[in-house]
Amino acid sequence: MGVRVVVGGAVFYRGRLLAARRSAPPELAGRWELPGGKAEPGETPRETLVRELREELGVEVEPLEPLPGEWALKPGYVLRVWTAALRSGEPRPLEDHDELRWLSPDRVDEVDWLDEDRPAVAEAMRRLRAAATGDAGETRPRTP
Repeated sequence: MGVRVVVGGAVFYRGRLLAARRSAPPELAGRWELPGGKAEPGETPRETLVRELREELGVEVEPLEPLPGEWALKPGYVLRVWTAALRSGEPRPLEDHDELRWLSPDRVDEVDWLDEDRPAVAEAMRRLRAAATGDAGETRPRTP
């Protein structure tokens, strides 16, 4: 069996990044991550991200682009992260999380990120800062 892909979402809304605090499993509880989950067989990363964020947070997102790189998780799993724009819904922790926060670039280091998420968070924040200064286009959500 090959490596399983976990797709994380660097979800942006109004210049902030969504962070989710793990409630399970016990060894990860209390640490923060980019929300997402495991790809099902035959599912594209975009499909995975849309499905997982609907299930975990009750929101609809539009996947925008993958961040470069992938990061090893537990044996047999890798993390790949996509930027995404919130399209509808108010995120709420429905599965595996007990708190959510929208973090501005100057506050992103205030939470204890999972080690595997740190490089993706740094790249996502670089892109967010570039969008804010006009060096890259940030897609603006239509709703809410």
